[in-house]
Amino acid sequence: IDITQAIKTRKAIEISQDQDIEMSKDIEISQDIEIRQDKKLSQDIETTQGVIFLPKPLEDIMVLDFTRVLAGPYCTMILNDLGAEVIKVERPGSGDDARNFGPYINGKSAYFTSLNCGKKSVALDLKTSEDHSKALRLAARADVVVENFKPGTMEKLGLGYEDLKKVNRELIYAAISGFGHTGPDARKPAYDMIVQARGGIMSITGEPGGRPVRVGASIGDIAAGTFCAVGILAGLYQRPKLGEGSKVDVSMLDGQVAILENALARYLSTGIVPGPLGSRHPSITPFQAFKTRDDWVVIAAGNDKLWERFCQALKREDLCQDPRFISNQKRTENHKELEKILMAEIGEYKKENLLKLLEKFNVPATPINSVDQLLEDPQIQARNMLVRVQGEGFEDFVVAGNPIKIDSFQEEQEKQGAPEIGEHNQEVFAEYLEADDGQDRKRGQDKKV
Repeated sequence: IDITQAIKTRKAIEISQDQDIEMSKDIEISQDIEIRQDKKLSQDIETTQGVIFLPKPLEDIMVLDFTRVLAGPYCTMILNDLGAEVIKVERPGSGDDARNFGPYINGKSAYFTSLNCGKKSVALDLKTSEDHSKALRLAARADVVVENFKPGTMEKLGLGYEDLKKVNRELIYAAISGFGHTGPDARKPAYDMIVQARGGIMSITGEPGGRPVRVGASIGDIAAGTFCAVGILAGLYQRPKLGEGSKVDVSMLDGQVAILENALARYLSTGIVPGPLGSRHPSITPFQAFKTRDDWVVIAAGNDKLWERFCQALKREDLCQDPRFISNQKRTENHKELEKILMAEIGEYKKENLLKLLEKFNVPATPINSVDQLLEDPQIQARNMLVRVQGEGFEDFVVAGNPIKIDSFQEEQEKQGAPEIGEHNQEVFAEYLEADDGQDRKRGQDKKV
């Protein structure tokens, strides 16, 4: 009876606490609405064809960006696309190393521009006491700090996680490095190709028996930047619950292991070490590139139903009944024989005729677009994935749009160009450093998401 009574009492307390929490949330929401009304955010709401668009999700988040080249800038590009104010800290005179990567348009790096549109730049020499103080004060006002130096560098500068946590306990500190901030190789340098090689991706890329081949895009950097952005968003979401910030530690090598997909599972279940297969899928057949009379196409018959439709399209229904190809497992076991048959059949078609035929039978197939063909793809254009850049000489230059489509805000049809080194010194210092009388003109001490 005592136990039963205790349980009832505990449940009653929990219900009461839940009600208090809900009431507290209601008060916070009400206060937040009032704050937004005071700031007249309603002026920022756009209306297009009767649809109301709200400010972007991260519009009240300030990111202090110490990153350079690719992995870090890719992460902060994602945050900027979602509305965050990204303040890029650069070396006076030289700036981000990527500014020196060609090709160039009107003397500006197209590579750098593709990753840094819409960001602000301040020039700070972090080894001088004056500029170090400015960086520290900016970090005290930031929601997020992102860096991709070799572990230990920010600590030497007096700007590591423990240093910044002292001035901003709610800070989300995100670090991208080759091997992470722990482990025996934490202090070793790395580049994209280093982690592609060590992380196993290169061992399963390319043609069978061929020389080692890296993935065409810098997947080591890009995966790390994407994982870091996810970690930052998780940290921002968790911050109100913890009452403080956290450190996000992303290793480029870890990212390569995470995207190995089924290579690990195949080895651990069969004992066979995976190798490169060209375009062929290791466990789905047919699922690869085929040569038509005039060009290559990719065909993906991902299940037995699609295989049946594929055979019907080619008028080779007999293949569906062939014991060698009657199931996906059998087709994969006998992929060499099947590939020989299909290559002969497909080689009789012109590319466009085959693609139209397979579309009629609802079989997934596509041409293999080159980059120039990609720019003309109507589906990509319809999804606003090619966005023009503002700036002299950039009239015909586009960068990739935001692949994260959220219906509550309207996407830009064009982006601000990449900043010059230190272009926003006066603006940023006036907003964040000249108001050090304890009154924050942008956000209060209790940072909210």
